[in-house]
Amino acid sequence: MTTERYLPAEIEDKWYQHWMAQNRFLPSMDKDAESFCIVIPPPNVTGSLHLGHAWDETVQDMLIRWKRMCGYNTLWIPGTDHAGIATQWMVERILRDRGTSKEELGREKFLEEVWRFKEASHETIASQLRRLGVSCDWSRERFTLDEGLSRAVRRVFVSLFREGLIYRDHRMVSWCPRCLTALSDLEVNHKEHDSFMYHFRYPMVEGEGYVAVATTRPETMLGDGAVAVHPSDERYTAHIGRKVLLPLVEREIPIIADEYPDPAMGSGAVKITAAHDPNDFEVGKRHNVPMYIIMHEDGRMNETVPERYRERDRFEVRKLVIADLERLGLLDKTERHVHAVGHCSRCDTVVEPMLSRQWFVSMKDMAAAAVQAVEDGRINLVPDWQKKVFYEWMNNIQDWCISRQLWWGHRIPVWYCQPCGEVIASEEDITICPVCGSDELEMDQDVLDTWFSSGLWPFSTMGWPEQTEDLRTFYPTAVLVTGYDILFFWVARMAMLGIKFMDEVPFREVLLHGLLRDQHGEKMSKTKGNGLDPLEMIEQYGADALRFSLAAGTVPGRDMVLAVSTIEGYRNFINKIWNAARFTLSHVERLGRPTAAAPEARTLFDRWILGRLQDVAGEVNRLLDERRFNEAAKELYGFVWGELCDWYLEIIKPVLYGDEGPERNATLDTLVHVMGEALKLLHPIMPFVTEELWSRLQPAGGSIMVQPYPTGDAALRDGTAMAEAARLIGLIQCLRTVRGENGLKPKQEVDVVVAATDSGLRELFDRHRGTIATLVAINALELVERFDKQEGFGHGVGPGFEVFLSLRDLINVDQERQRIGRERDKAQQRIRQIAGKLDNAKFVEKAPADVVAKNREELDLLEEQVHQLTQSLEQLPPG
Repeated sequence: MTTERYLPAEIEDKWYQHWMAQNRFLPSMDKDAESFCIVIPPPNVTGSLHLGHAWDETVQDMLIRWKRMCGYNTLWIPGTDHAGIATQWMVERILRDRGTSKEELGREKFLEEVWRFKEASHETIASQLRRLGVSCDWSRERFTLDEGLSRAVRRVFVSLFREGLIYRDHRMVSWCPRCLTALSDLEVNHKEHDSFMYHFRYPMVEGEGYVAVATTRPETMLGDGAVAVHPSDERYTAHIGRKVLLPLVEREIPIIADEYPDPAMGSGAVKITAAHDPNDFEVGKRHNVPMYIIMHEDGRMNETVPERYRERDRFEVRKLVIADLERLGLLDKTERHVHAVGHCSRCDTVVEPMLSRQWFVSMKDMAAAAVQAVEDGRINLVPDWQKKVFYEWMNNIQDWCISRQLWWGHRIPVWYCQPCGEVIASEEDITICPVCGSDELEMDQDVLDTWFSSGLWPFSTMGWPEQTEDLRTFYPTAVLVTGYDILFFWVARMAMLGIKFMDEVPFREVLLHGLLRDQHGEKMSKTKGNGLDPLEMIEQYGADALRFSLAAGTVPGRDMVLAVSTIEGYRNFINKIWNAARFTLSHVERLGRPTAAAPEARTLFDRWILGRLQDVAGEVNRLLDERRFNEAAKELYGFVWGELCDWYLEIIKPVLYGDEGPERNATLDTLVHVMGEALKLLHPIMPFVTEELWSRLQPAGGSIMVQPYPTGDAALRDGTAMAEAARLIGLIQCLRTVRGENGLKPKQEVDVVVAATDSGLRELFDRHRGTIATLVAINALELVERFDKQEGFGHGVGPGFEVFLSLRDLINVDQERQRIGRERDKAQQRIRQIAGKLDNAKFVEKAPADVVAKNREELDLLEEQVHQLTQSLEQLPPG
């Protein structure tokens, strides 16, 4: 290895191509091995991947690589989602830029354009996944619109239709007037709007008086069918059953009693626009209130409203209605009002709650089965607290609107016979009505919600409805990794559909992570411009550094804060590993020692590092099994950087550079073994650098991907040696701390006295004088039972011992006193500033809690710093 620094660009593509050529990602299909399968949450074919995808895929790949090395028959199925509305919107935008539209092209030509877009986007996504190092089986890659999945979708639709669980009805939906389709909840973003609440009067038809109502959407009053009041509201008891005159429309509408209005809110009376508000819709159903649809699909007013408002946009009509009510003296007041307004997630148009005829799936029974699966442990949600959220949503589930007014997607497999009116659902395309024999059939124009096909993903990707070998071997899958934000939109639907059609849960475990946030705690987004491009991070720091950063920040259920500095720090960690391997290989080459030799630890520190390896291996397996990925990464980082590279390599340098003999050979064998095992432990998180170093360290050993994952061997753990080594390391750390506190240069030798009442401890230190002196730059070391603290000595305390460093003639006392004094003065000045803020009640009350906490934390650290600086001044010899 001649390269001083690790250059990921030189090895990452090389190794990925090698793995692919060697079919390393295929399952073993070993009948005696336990199976472990993951299906990828399919990325949308709408462009490039974002950092959230990289997070998902890193965790999945970490699990797959770990289980593969543990001997499991592993399968990770990749694939992509057609993402109906998102993809259609992007292609429509491309067509607009070209001066045309989907309507001008027609359905067939438009779909050809979308398929071309899909192919290009898919290649981008697949390339990015490979850059990240994912070890999924590309030979089994699926797409939610491929032939096999289309067959599965039709089988499920027709089956549910024939059971009466899929039906067509007029229901309230979120409608996008720009995309001209119903939307799922996930496709609606709610944004705070600084708007107005308009209060106006509905005059009584008979007698004097009026009823006051309020709304943020005055234009909807044109479709009112009633005014509702609470039956217990004494203000309106006498009015229930009477009628008011709907202004502008001149329609008489009744005053009805319903539990929905809150007497404490506003006037206590609520206008009921049953076709344009979900709550009003429910009231309308209970009281048979007429449902007036007042808008076209594009948001313009239709012929239902007075002529003055027809064919005008809803927001233009809003202004007209307000002006007209004011002119008639019916506008009481206008108040500023901040409220959440739904927007289409694709085009950002304000969505319209609208009564529409759509296809729905009855969810109650399937939801109950999924809840039962979580309750009895067949599906384990991680973290556990997500179960409560899951139960609450599932127990209040509404029927699922599955139809979308799009061209891109799974066409609803339903045909309408024009002569006899029969509605036929069929898995195969039909041309003849099975009831009357007519060929005048029209296929439903809508497509299915994207979540319908992705809800079948765990079993449709394995070839269902055919009973394939993959289904028999890998279903149910082991674990699903995804964000908690799609627990209901996707995870719950997979659970329901998997249980319904496979009579078995689709996955044993659901691992839910949170959102990505920047260093300031803000959610990462393209709009804010604070997101990190995973490809840019890979180009700059390498895939392994990005992967380790994501693994180290993964706590199930919690958001992750990720900064570029974090990725840069783990790039430095990789360089540390690289240099440690270079050091190891240089001695292997210099001494001609075989790298496959079994370790025969002879020295104390050989036995220590071998024992620590066993502890770390056992702990990392436990943490991975418990899905505590951040702690596993921390454990590996601490062991490899701190214990292996910083301590062990420094301690054994005199041995490796010393005379030839059994001790030197044993130490080198131990180093090679521990380095190789450390690479194995790191491999699931950092596949590229570990494969490269393993190929150099064990050129005849085959790929690191198929090496047994270290689990820890108690027989290789020498508890006595580990305890003694820990004592020695503790002494060296204490000596280094005292040296640093007193401004000694690294190579400046010093006389040291170590006092320890335990004779065994003194004997241990005496046996390892050479190691201590090498690592601390000691001129003379005196070991005593007791030593009285003297002026001119630096002092430190460790477990069972005290250290005293003679500082006379080693430092310029006057300069050192001035330096320490300046540092202490600076710290004290900062203490006064922070204390002043914290003593200010207004600051503590109004400042964000995290800001106050950070100030208190800084104050504690500064006070400790002043204490240490004062001690250092007291330890200085007289000047």
